[in-house]
Amino acid sequence: MMNAAEFANIANAEDGFWWYRGMRKIMFRLLDPLAGQRRLERVLDAGCGTGHFALQLERRYGWRMVPLDLGWEGLQYGRALGAERLVQGDVAALPFPAASFDAAVSMDVLVHFPRGLEQPAFDELARVVRPGGLVILRVAALDLLKSRHSMFAGERQRFTRSRLTEAVTRAGIRVLRADYANSILLPVALARFRVWEPLIRQPPRSGVLPAPPWLDRMLYSALALESRWLGAGHGFPAGQSLILIGEKSPVP
Repeated sequence: MMNAAEFANIANAEDGFWWYRGMRKIMFRLLDPLAGQRRLERVLDAGCGTGHFALQLERRYGWRMVPLDLGWEGLQYGRALGAERLVQGDVAALPFPAASFDAAVSMDVLVHFPRGLEQPAFDELARVVRPGGLVILRVAALDLLKSRHSMFAGERQRFTRSRLTEAVTRAGIRVLRADYANSILLPVALARFRVWEPLIRQPPRSGVLPAPPWLDRMLYSALALESRWLGAGHGFPAGQSLILIGEKSPVP
């Protein structure tokens, strides 16, 4: 479960902080074609946090979002934002019948499960999606990139592309694409997380903090560039995040 103290930081940053704006741009570039090709009506946001992204999806695509989170702290922010159909529940034991949704979205949630105990969450996401429906995931990538922010937020593990695809395949999901993202800034991240942070030896703290406007624009520009590259069907060999889009296997 995410550190409850991080919800306030996220709620204050989701509209304007470069990372949130940039990752939304990447996600929308990948989801826009799917929204045009497939009829998705009822969509679960499993681990919705503040509900902000669920509202963005509902407004952009007209999906009937069902935001779910284990922590009531995040759901309270969702209620204040005007999110509807909020549900408190565990991603590893979803309180819905099988095949209840046309798609399930889960952004940066599975990293909060201890390594080796994450498979039930993958299985549950597959269970509640109808055959032929979509599972859309984003997770933190590569153990080498664990940071003070990771520790503060309660991150328990990070994924490689092969481990993520293996987990969803075991759950009965056919991978349509699995791509690293937030890749252009990878050298900066390595220098910060593996050199600077060990040197200063400060305790874990949130990385969701305001940046000077010039820096915010520069960092956002890197993600905006990635959105065009990924949207054109290309990929990166590594990155700070992993995005997977899969389809639940049809009933034989």
